[in-house]
Amino acid sequence: MTSVKEFRVLEAAADERLGRGQFVFTDAYSVFDWGRMPDPIPKKGASLCTMGAFNFEQLEAEGVPTHYRGVVDPAAESAEDQTTEGAVVDLEDVSEPPVEMAIELTQVPDLPYLGDGDGYDYGTYHDRAGENYLVPLEVVFRNTVPIGSSLRKRKDPAAVGLSADEWPEDVVELPEPIVEFSTKYEEQDLYLTREEADRIAGTAEIDDLETLARKVNRVVTERAEATGFTHEDGKIECLYFDGELRVADVVGTFDENRFAYDGQEVSKEVIRQWYKRNDPEWVEAVSVAKAEVADREVADWRTICAVDPDPLPTGVIEAVSGMYAAGANAYTGTDLFDSPSIEEAVDAVRDL
Repeated sequence: MTSVKEFRVLEAAADERLGRGQFVFTDAYSVFDWGRMPDPIPKKGASLCTMGAFNFEQLEAEGVPTHYRGVVDPAAESAEDQTTEGAVVDLEDVSEPPVEMAIELTQVPDLPYLGDGDGYDYGTYHDRAGENYLVPLEVVFRNTVPIGSSLRKRKDPAAVGLSADEWPEDVVELPEPIVEFSTKYEEQDLYLTREEADRIAGTAEIDDLETLARKVNRVVTERAEATGFTHEDGKIECLYFDGELRVADVVGTFDENRFAYDGQEVSKEVIRQWYKRNDPEWVEAVSVAKAEVADREVADWRTICAVDPDPLPTGVIEAVSGMYAAGANAYTGTDLFDSPSIEEAVDAVRDL
């Protein structure tokens, strides 16, 4: 189980073949790598499933290989029916928001933690995975540098093509999209040099990962522009099988990517910023725990975090739920969700 998606295996992957499975999208959310937060957000899971399916179908139409097989029709009569091939359909064939996505599965071995300052054992990961594996990297693409982006702390503006000595306070549009690589299975997401990422990627070529990320970015950015959104940044994960990279996990949703609409953030960033303003004690405790874990023989920084997050107020949950649902309707050009208009939803989260 991931922090916000449940994972169903129907046929396990093996060294020489992909398996079959399903993502079950829940209404849970996670910020600052905490894992499941105290409150569910109604309609969130269905909106992520809907947007993810829409983007996968757009990518397939553009010739981009993915692990997507379709969505599970919510109209299937029973839980047993929902695991059959007959229940897997294209997004256009559902009459209500789906919450389950059918996917191909690859091998994902455990990543051993060595301790003693030696980090993680990627050699063993790849020995166990062979030539059919989930690349243990996140490939991040950026079109803009929003407020709150980690890039502002890690790089000077000149390093990304800007003619400025300091980062402006507002959102910055980059001259050209940039691609970065970060860890996937470590307890903290760490940005990597290209050489470090190449080593962790295994047999998969780092240049091919970048090329694939740029294609995904182009498809999502074009769709966002066509529907009134600004696509700020996002990421992909990839599987490697039979000499080919395929886009895995989910792409182009309000959790995996950052979007804006009429100058307002429309993504999980809304919740991150709410916690920074309203629960700074917890945000600071998370930061301190992440910094301290490097000096201890502990892989999970959460075990030394002294503060738990506050629950969200009801009004915040309602506004964010409306953002997810209305945003999914607007982005996909459907009316699957009973929600306010995108303009009303954006105004609601703007006032949080």
